[in-house]
Parts: sequence; structure tokens; C-alpha cells
Amino acid sequence: MEKRTALPNDFPTDGVELRYVLVTHNYAQSLAFYCDVLGATVVHELPGILCFLSFAGSQILLSASGGSMQDKTNFLLNDKMIMSELSIRVPDCLAAYTSLCSRGAEFITPPAHSNNQTRAFFHDPDGHLLEIWEA
Repeated sequence: MEKRTALPNDFPTDGVELRYVLVTHNYAQSLAFYCDVLGATVVHELPGILCFLSFAGSQILLSASGGSMQDKTNFLLNDKMIMSELSIRVPDCLAAYTSLCSRGAEFITPPAHSNNQTRAFFHDPDGHLLEIWEA
């Protein structure tokens, strides 16, 4: 393997933020899931259309299908074209699993340990894949 040259220190810089965009078919149901089940908080909302959520130091943007995202909806929701996953690192996977189950999350499987990690997967109301993991 060739040694990589160091990149200039011009990106990422202060002020860079990570935002995860999710296009949803049922905006109200997804908003309730991310707030009531995962504990995200609403930062700004255009009711029924678009919502900026704060979650664990990052942003999740929920967008109702259609509207300003209409040209991207088919691409973003076609599982054969793109695979995405929202991965959430937690200090205790079993405790997070228990807490999220009590809030209504339906997991695909209970937490499983493999390769020095404990992981569990579940879906949001639109079928987006989410993972909790502990290393």
C-alpha cells in the first residue's frame, strides 16, 4: 500500500457540520418516531414539509416526499440505487435497546456481539435502516 500524502488542513474546518437527510412518505409519523423514540429535538420546522432535528451533536433533516426534494425522492428511496444507514454509537447497546424498545422501536434482532462490537438494527417508519452499536 502506498503511503498517502497528508491532506491540506483546509477541510474540515471549524463550522463544518454533519447533516443526515431522510425523505419520508409519512412526515408526521417519522417526526414522532425521531422525537418520541430516539429523543431528537426540533430545531426548526416548516410543518408537514421539512424539519431540522438535533440529535447527538448532529442534524437530521426530515423532508416530506415531493416539494423541494421531489427531484431526488426516487433516487433516495430506491434501495437498488442507494443504501444508507444511520449508525448511532452508544455506551451500552443492551441498555439502549431496552430503552428504545420501551419507546416503540421495533428491532430486526436483539443486540448481537460480533467482531468486538455489539450491534442491533431497526427501521424507522419509512424503512430507513438504523443501527445502535457499542465497541
